[in-house]
Amino acid sequence: MKAPATHTAALLDSTHGKPKLLVVDDQPDNIQLLVQAFGGDYQVFMATSGEQALAVCHSDPPDLVLLDVLMPGMDGFAVCRQLKGQEATAHIPIILVTARADAGQETHGLGLGAVDFIAKPINPAVVRARVHTHLTLKFQADLLKKLVLLDGLSGVFNRRYFDQQLATEWARSARSGLSLSLVLLDVDNFGAYNERHGHQAGDDCLRLIAVTLKSVLRRPADVVARFGGEEFACLLPDTSHEDARALAQEMERRVRQLGLPHGSGRMVSVSVGLGTRVSPHNGQARDLLDLASAQLQQAKDAGRGVVRHASLDTTPAPL
Repeated sequence: MKAPATHTAALLDSTHGKPKLLVVDDQPDNIQLLVQAFGGDYQVFMATSGEQALAVCHSDPPDLVLLDVLMPGMDGFAVCRQLKGQEATAHIPIILVTARADAGQETHGLGLGAVDFIAKPINPAVVRARVHTHLTLKFQADLLKKLVLLDGLSGVFNRRYFDQQLATEWARSARSGLSLSLVLLDVDNFGAYNERHGHQAGDDCLRLIAVTLKSVLRRPADVVARFGGEEFACLLPDTSHEDARALAQEMERRVRQLGLPHGSGRMVSVSVGLGTRVSPHNGQARDLLDLASAQLQQAKDAGRGVVRHASLDTTPAPL
């Protein structure tokens, strides 16, 4: 049986290929059996204790957990309870596996939030079928959540999602001390483009620019969003000012290279403003947004079709 819904996984952009399974069992033979059953179509990770399973789920969340109930120390029920009790891991589907299945255990496990219950000895074909079913359900639910956060015209994330991610990444940057960069882009003279070519052409132009911006970014954590009207935002976690500057320049260059005729011999271009938090900053996420906005305005004042950039608590620097 193949991994679930390749097109769905691609839309989610969450598995980067094969879905990730975490197999938790204190018996190596049981783990090996499941690894053999899933190794061809899935990325299989292993844990031999409840504590290790929790650590894996927090450091690199799997798409599904196959969790043995009877383990020394922290048993499967305790692990399930902790995973479902924490926001960061509550969404991970858990299939409980036990050699002593009965109605009471099954009711208890399902009550804790497990999605299924499998009895030992394990039948590989049955386990594969159930994993396939629950992963498909998870990916479909994730996709529906994600669609709510997509911009209907351009296909990239919308302003609501951008605002959420900016707050999240600002807080993460504050904890880790890592840099955070934000790029704002505005399509130059877009009102005139609409008047000359029509609104349908304007919509097509925005879609093409959105695709182009996404093609420049290569890391899963990077976010492209439609900020509003003809403006786009690119949030770049753990990206230095120098690297973000190179990406901003590439975005401006790629849009210009599309060769979309604006009129009077000019091509469609974007003005770009970049702001970076390069060191601990006691302000708020709004400070980074204001900085990028100010740099975008400087790019427009400089004649449009250029990039301007600055870091928080530093002097703006022209390109």
